[in-house]
Amino acid sequence: MKIARSFRSWHTFAYRALLLAVTLVFCGHALAQVSVIVSGGFSAAFRLALPEFERTTGIAVTSSTGASQGNGPETIGAQLRRGMPADMVIMSREGLDDLIAGGRIAAGTDVNLAQAPLGVAVRAGAHKPDIGTVDAFRQMLLSAKSIVVPGSTTGIYLTTTLFPRFGVDSKAVTVTERSTESASMVAAGNAELVIQPVSELLHMPGIDFVGPLPSEVQYISVFSAAVVTGAKQVDASKRLISFLASEKASGAIREAGMEPAKGH
Repeated sequence: MKIARSFRSWHTFAYRALLLAVTLVFCGHALAQVSVIVSGGFSAAFRLALPEFERTTGIAVTSSTGASQGNGPETIGAQLRRGMPADMVIMSREGLDDLIAGGRIAAGTDVNLAQAPLGVAVRAGAHKPDIGTVDAFRQMLLSAKSIVVPGSTTGIYLTTTLFPRFGVDSKAVTVTERSTESASMVAAGNAELVIQPVSELLHMPGIDFVGPLPSEVQYISVFSAAVVTGAKQVDASKRLISFLASEKASGAIREAGMEPAKGH
């Protein structure tokens, strides 16, 4: 009898200890909440990949958006400079390099995740112009009454390099602070066409994707992630970055119109 009671007592103790251990592990994960600022170019892939990460790790993720570069008050850099709390960022490589130079990124945590070409879109149901060759693309730009581009990395390339090269009238070009604003203007009929990363066009309602720019004038955006200096959730952020750079996120990246970064 004593042996039986001892066995039952030991069994009860072991069960409670195991339950406590599981509870502590679960609570530890639940308490880990990563705050991420994501640029528009990677937002679609991020939304598609995030549920799997949260489900398999128990780590919660909250996100906000911002442009990778530009002069607006809501760029990722501007948000960090005014004290916006964030554990990690996902943005264009050019914008991330600016943050690294400014000491805003934890050393050695930056990882390239994906790359996306520039594309053209028009209002849903509108005529799709020919952009199959450089000459056809140039003629489209010159004949367009209104072109809208985002004010971030790719918009800088278009307005300072490509458009001047083709002689595009700057009066026909509108630059918005955010990529969603550019596409929304076309969807609402307030602009004829929009040019920005394909990943920002494929899942946007109210517009029709025309196609990517000709390879001779194409600009490939590389989107990268990194841990912010002073982050509260460093380890959890690194786990999220590793997940996004792994094969587990490649399907979401491709569905968003991008390709996983080379080497990942």
